[in-house]
Amino acid sequence: MRSQRVGPSHGAGRVVGILAISLALLGAGCSRDPDVLKKKYFDKGTSYFEAGKYAEASIEFENALQVDSHYAAAHYQFAQCLLKTGQLSRAYRELVVATTLDPTNAHAQTDLASLLLAGGRVVDARSHAQAALDSDPQNVQAQIILSQADAGSGSLPAGTSEAQRAIELDPGHVAPYLNLASIQERAGDLAAAEQTYLKAISVDSKSAAATMGLGEFYLRRKRLPEAEAQFKTAIVLDPKSAGPPSALAGLYLAEGQKDAAESVMRTAKGELSGQPDGYRVLGDFYLTEGDIPKAAAEFASLYSAHPADAGVAKTYAAILLLQNRIDEAVQVDNAMLRISPGDVDAHVLQGEILARQGKTAEATHVLEGAVKDAPDNAAGHYQLGLAYAANFNSAQAQSEWALAAKLRPDMLEPQQALAALAERQGDFSSVATIATRIIKTQPRSPDGYLIRASALLQKGDQSGAEADLKSAATLAPNDPRPLTAMGALRGLQERADDAAKLYKQALNLDPSSAEALTGLVNLDIAQNQPAKALSLVQNQIARIPDSSKFYLVLGQVELRNQSPDKAEAAFEKATELDANNVPAFILLASLQASRGSIDEAIAGYQRGIRANPRDLRLYIALGGLCEAQGHWQQAESTYQQALQIKPDYPVAANNLAYLMLEHDGNVSLALSLAQTARRGLPDLPNSADTLGWAYYRQGVYNAAIDLLQEATKENPKDATYHYHLGMAYVKSNDTDMADKQFQVALQIDPNSPYAEEMRKALAQ
Repeated sequence: MRSQRVGPSHGAGRVVGILAISLALLGAGCSRDPDVLKKKYFDKGTSYFEAGKYAEASIEFENALQVDSHYAAAHYQFAQCLLKTGQLSRAYRELVVATTLDPTNAHAQTDLASLLLAGGRVVDARSHAQAALDSDPQNVQAQIILSQADAGSGSLPAGTSEAQRAIELDPGHVAPYLNLASIQERAGDLAAAEQTYLKAISVDSKSAAATMGLGEFYLRRKRLPEAEAQFKTAIVLDPKSAGPPSALAGLYLAEGQKDAAESVMRTAKGELSGQPDGYRVLGDFYLTEGDIPKAAAEFASLYSAHPADAGVAKTYAAILLLQNRIDEAVQVDNAMLRISPGDVDAHVLQGEILARQGKTAEATHVLEGAVKDAPDNAAGHYQLGLAYAANFNSAQAQSEWALAAKLRPDMLEPQQALAALAERQGDFSSVATIATRIIKTQPRSPDGYLIRASALLQKGDQSGAEADLKSAATLAPNDPRPLTAMGALRGLQERADDAAKLYKQALNLDPSSAEALTGLVNLDIAQNQPAKALSLVQNQIARIPDSSKFYLVLGQVELRNQSPDKAEAAFEKATELDANNVPAFILLASLQASRGSIDEAIAGYQRGIRANPRDLRLYIALGGLCEAQGHWQQAESTYQQALQIKPDYPVAANNLAYLMLEHDGNVSLALSLAQTARRGLPDLPNSADTLGWAYYRQGVYNAAIDLLQEATKENPKDATYHYHLGMAYVKSNDTDMADKQFQVALQIDPNSPYAEEMRKALAQ
């Protein structure tokens, strides 16, 4: 046997190797300990957060949550990052999770209550504020939210009492005093409110917030010199805040000093260029003023300089959509999704873009996914409602808008959509109810009053409408809409001079207001002054040369002046400036057809359809032109395209049914289409005639006679209706009634296409 020798060095090496492996395994075991690993990510995220690196911090907190999805502290800190970067919807979801996992986290409860209060959900806000106070009875911010929730729900005495409790908790800071003052002001106790604002300043004379509070109080009371002094003081006290210069600019706008306001914001942007709410103040100012071209230029510059700023990117994309610059908006949104694939707001924007591109099925899919991931996202539900509406699904659209309004009672767009839907349905009582709800949630906005005034006018209540319009004008003295609406009311009251003054005031406030210009033009035409109307429109176009709506008005005036060539040029320009100006496309093609340029007119309609593939007006107009030219196959195809977009669209169904009946089409299908048309247009004699003729072709003569009698009664001057009724009587063996209908038809139109047939019948 061979002897084996193990030397000491070999043995020592083996021991060292085993020890090294053991230590390595031990180290690996520590790094894989979930508690250790998540804490490592959390601590790193906290360091980034404290350094102001919120994007980096978000990544670390998300890493921690990958390790432990029930890590309440990480959910809360991730929510803080989202709040800092303006991602409120995602922050809300994280705060909901954080407070569910750890109801005793008073800070999380307070932040969630604050978001809920901002969204108008006062009952839920109060609940979470109370939960915060249960865990931390000295939580002043929660106490303030509690008072605001009580006041917001209409319980002003309770709100006042809770606000005074907040002062007792923290008498050395200004926030509780400012809160009490705002509630006192809401309750109408203006003297007490002013004294409380002054008390806040006495507590901390260097507080810009207290100075701003008093200045805004003075601004609301129209004490402009006093307000200006406070705002200027606040700028000195807090030179790094965007709030004071924004308030000062707003005051100058109220005084009609637009240049001074713009100068203030331009200066503020330069001095605050190192912070997000500072470098975007000028762009936000342009947006508030409705100066979209300047806002677009400013945010284009900001986006170039700060492409990772989600707030800037989203605002810029929204502006691009306003300008119909869809392709550029797509690029911005795609960049946002690359940076943050889970950004629900970016997905909502993606859905909106798809809808604007006419891809409503894709838009619906994207938006349904967005609201599934973020069921609290009011903007997502609103956009989903628009997508459903684009697919002519009014019931689902209404449901989504109602949900958006419930989630965000302060969000105007869903309420406006609900009001518009009710108006289309002729339900003006519901319109007034929705408007009253808007007034309650946004008492300082003119929109609720404007909507309610329109509803009251439809119901014949001119005095009520006038009261609401005056309220809107008081709330928004620089908004042209109340003046334009009041001008229309004065026109109804045959007070032309007063109406003209109001329209001119509106145009002075907003030289781009097509509504105000149209009102003035209509007054001139009603007074048989077409030359004056033409001059007015031309002057306004000289001021706003890129307004598609102005060229539409110009074309209509040129038509009234018997200048079809000039009108055609104006309509052409309107479509070039805005490919979504559907009335301009229709009027342009109508003019081209009237001068015999049928191919050009058809091409014009087709160009309009390519730009507006879901606007049914263009299909109906094109189908009608094809019918008039005898191109019935092309007309049928056009109506079929319209029905592919909206299967129950009654006008297309009616016209297609009639063509099929006239050209030996499928009678059963034609009858079904005619029934669809009749359901959608129950009061239209044309639909009664089409359905009656379909019954005639099916051999159901009694039903045909009933409908055709209705058609001739509603429109006794249509020879075709009388011919159809006569034929139904022939089949029912009532020759006397048939003779009568044929005679009437021939009297109306001796050259009817059916004249020879009717004369033969009469001769027999």
